[in-house]
Amino acid sequence: VLQKGLKENFADAEVSVVDCPDLTKEPFHFPAKGICGKPRIADVGGVPYLIPVAQTEKVYDLNTVAKEIELPGAFILGAGAASSKILGVNAELIAIVQSKSENKPAVNGSYIAQINPADKGCLLEKYSSKYNDCEFGLLANLYASEGQPGKVIEVKANGRTGELNFVTCLRQTLEKHYGEKPVGMGGTFIIQKGKAKIHIMPTEFSACPLNTDEDVNNWLKFFEMKAPLICQTVFVSRDPGFDLRVEHTHCFSHHGEGGHYHQDTSPDSVQYLGYLLPAEQLFRIDRPQETHLVGRD
Repeated sequence: VLQKGLKENFADAEVSVVDCPDLTKEPFHFPAKGICGKPRIADVGGVPYLIPVAQTEKVYDLNTVAKEIELPGAFILGAGAASSKILGVNAELIAIVQSKSENKPAVNGSYIAQINPADKGCLLEKYSSKYNDCEFGLLANLYASEGQPGKVIEVKANGRTGELNFVTCLRQTLEKHYGEKPVGMGGTFIIQKGKAKIHIMPTEFSACPLNTDEDVNNWLKFFEMKAPLICQTVFVSRDPGFDLRVEHTHCFSHHGEGGHYHQDTSPDSVQYLGYLLPAEQLFRIDRPQETHLVGRD
């Protein structure tokens, strides 16, 4: 299903079932070997806690989330907002955490991307170089598993010919095929070649309410970042009525760039390589009572 859909949007695409590569090695350096074992996804909080006005009291903990999704000790990948209470500023969180279990402390391999006060560029840092918690704020879309080796879906796509980004193409392909039945997936992929459009939220939350997508885009800071970019993604083919963010992807690199992925900007040369799994369960945590659809891309 995925291969057929990708071929409509990319010059070359190949999808196969393979053994998950050892994710503790290059270029990932994750704290777990794989993304297999009781795969599940969680949508925590939501954009309405950020927009129109940030509700900074909304703070969560990945160790608590692991228990809430009935998988204490889970290996968690995903995209969210950092806790402004911990950082003192607003920032993008690239979540990569082996949550704590009965006999082991958490291992936080996450990154944070924020606007560098010195030159207004991207400041990408390893979370554990400054902080020793597993908190986040406002919202996150998370893929969790036991972090085991095993069979995964390998996705390769080169040369974008259509308008859709890599994740949207995968998600819409699933929606087209499975219709009313929601299918959620998560994992990691690398933009191996090319460049991508990435945003980072400003360090200060907006003083005036952000009421439209245009307001949000004027507030966000956009960059063109170069490969290789290592992306953590969660997407659901359709929202079955839980007010989900249907796709969300954050990336980091080993050359100091990272943030929220929108689209590659070098369609001819772009190369994607991903390792994904369908989730068995979906958890919706702290769903906003008042909602809207602004700022969800």
